[in-house]
Amino acid sequence: MQIAQRMNLLGTETAFEVLAEVNKLKASGKDIISFAIGEPDFDTPSNIIDAGIKALKGGYTHYGPSAGLLPIRESIARYVSNSRGIKVDPEEVIVTPGAKPIIFFGILSCINEGDEVIYPNPGFPIYESVINFIGAKPVPLPLLEEKDFRFDVEMLKEKITKRTRMIIINSPQNPTGGVLTEDDLKIIADLAIENDLWVFSDEIYCNMVYDGKFKSISSLPGMKERTILLDGFSKTYAMTGWRLGFGVTNTELATHIARLETNSVSCTSTFTQMAGVEALEGLQDESKAMIKEFKARRYLIVEELNKIDGITCKNPGGAFYVFPNVTEACKKLNLKNSKEFQQYLLYKADVAVLAGTCFGRKNEEEDQEYVRLSYAASRENIREGVRRIKEAVEK
Repeated sequence: MQIAQRMNLLGTETAFEVLAEVNKLKASGKDIISFAIGEPDFDTPSNIIDAGIKALKGGYTHYGPSAGLLPIRESIARYVSNSRGIKVDPEEVIVTPGAKPIIFFGILSCINEGDEVIYPNPGFPIYESVINFIGAKPVPLPLLEEKDFRFDVEMLKEKITKRTRMIIINSPQNPTGGVLTEDDLKIIADLAIENDLWVFSDEIYCNMVYDGKFKSISSLPGMKERTILLDGFSKTYAMTGWRLGFGVTNTELATHIARLETNSVSCTSTFTQMAGVEALEGLQDESKAMIKEFKARRYLIVEELNKIDGITCKNPGGAFYVFPNVTEACKKLNLKNSKEFQQYLLYKADVAVLAGTCFGRKNEEEDQEYVRLSYAASRENIREGVRRIKEAVEK
């Protein structure tokens, strides 16, 4: 049977491949501590679960509009208006089964074959995958450890050509936990306006900023109309399995994105959407407690990692990831790169991490090695997992 050639252009999300490997080892009796998957280790808040059950019993088991039910679009419009300081109408909101479809639909709606899209590297691997898949050219923008995993302004300017159509940003960022400053956002906004570019702003970790306040590029003058804002419920409300996300953009583009949803998945589960209304408008206590715990874990994992000879770790500004430099550890262990380090820890220390190259190939002239650890794990597991890493590295 012949497979379409375009499938060779499609990448993957390596975290799920590592998860499968971890589960296989656990099934064989191995005691694996995993820092690999980017998923809150908390259950969905009880009031949201109750709202989902109520919706199911209330008949929300049928098709809904492709763009989303009106109650949740109104709720999202209020939430984004308040949290970003911009006026959002329900017609500018598209609800999707998870936030990831907004990446696919947004790029597909705005980018032609041969266009160039600038994206953060290291970064969420689906950006590059989708850019390649539609026949556009992915242009990586290096995120630099010396700048707390932000970009160099001059480098960004040099990346923009006559074929550039979009800049993708993600703040707080996966995999580094880096947060763009307001000055960074202003520079991106000025360049976008000057060069008539779309900005795709992945804000899925917007409620997980630990130092200072979150700022959206959509709130800057002239940016709301040219921004595709992505957000969702998976991280803030521990609703990964519910598959509920949304995009906010101008009404014309929102109509096109909704049409793509009609052609692909029809609509988002209706009872899930009603649970989303409760998430945004109901009690926030459990969500806030979870985020407070993530902040405490951040301090713990950074402190413990920096005690390991051969590993240094920046203090991330947001999300629930750290991106330590393991270059010296690799040299000490005679390992070629972070991928070998990932496998070494999995099979010698029973600890799962993700190699930096799971989030994009190395930038030009880059000679450092990194791994990502998700601290969506208990403090007990963080202490034990890092202890195992230390023992394996300093053997």
